[in-house]
Amino acid sequence: MAKQPYRPQPVEKTGLHPRNAHRTRYDFAVLTADSPELAEFVAPNAYGDVSIDFANPAAVKALNRALLKQHYGVVGWDIPPDYLCPPIPGRADYLHYLADLLEHSTGGKLPRGADIRVLDIGVGANAIYPLIGHAAYGWSFVGSEVDATALANAQAILAANPRFAAAIELRLQTQPQQFFAGIVQPGEWFDLCMCNPPFHASQAEASAGSQRKWKHLGKPAATAGGKPVLNFGGHGGELWCEGGEEAFICRMVAESAAMPTACYWFTSLVSKQTSLPGIYRALDEAGATDHYTIDMAQGQKHSRIVAWTFYDTRQRNAWAKMRGAK
Repeated sequence: MAKQPYRPQPVEKTGLHPRNAHRTRYDFAVLTADSPELAEFVAPNAYGDVSIDFANPAAVKALNRALLKQHYGVVGWDIPPDYLCPPIPGRADYLHYLADLLEHSTGGKLPRGADIRVLDIGVGANAIYPLIGHAAYGWSFVGSEVDATALANAQAILAANPRFAAAIELRLQTQPQQFFAGIVQPGEWFDLCMCNPPFHASQAEASAGSQRKWKHLGKPAATAGGKPVLNFGGHGGELWCEGGEEAFICRMVAESAAMPTACYWFTSLVSKQTSLPGIYRALDEAGATDHYTIDMAQGQKHSRIVAWTFYDTRQRNAWAKMRGAK
């Protein structure tokens, strides 16, 4: 029987992946019992539901800390002021869809355990993907980062969580325009590579996006020092780069072609639908042997993952056999 093309399975109305632990409403009674510091931010909202003010950066951080503790066993999680405070449900979805991609690649076995090695490009101060990925699947991670302050904070999180520290290695990227060179060591390879690129093309575009977010929250734009306050934080290279996400990912594609066997599945989040045609052209020019686009949704927010590989049939079969394919 001919091998069927990979098609992600549909999910329920929430849009979140079926294995996502955050498909239901947050149970604030449980969260505050486990993380009492969250209680000061919890109150009935305009609809009479118990919630937090998602426009308040301190409340968002406290919620993240509580979610990471309750669902993933992470303690002592914190980030420096103004650094990106990622929405946990969406970050978890990326990992669950990558697990599906590996499951398809093995013919139906969901790979778990430390043998699965993942490279997280731009691990950030929050280290969110390695933390969730190891808790959910037991995978091992290498996280790269160009920002030494962010990397030091991620290292502090790992120091507070020895179980995670044993499976997560952090590496400083000293060549800011490179993705794999200087990080991937000779003879080293990964099952997966993941990346959440800065999707704005300029600081002005990032600020405009923040203004739209505040409007969506139904609140006047908060400012500090004349700059918009971001409820999920983020600054500089976390939010924007020259050319935006399309240029960023196209550079990533070009560099991945220079070391095609270093990773089975290279992947990246893509926020904007309009970025896809340029990325597809880059993949064709790079000689990718296959690529998929996986749609994701969280409420009204829609995004996608682009995954590509340079492995030929022989290499894929060898990988699947090594990973215990059915």
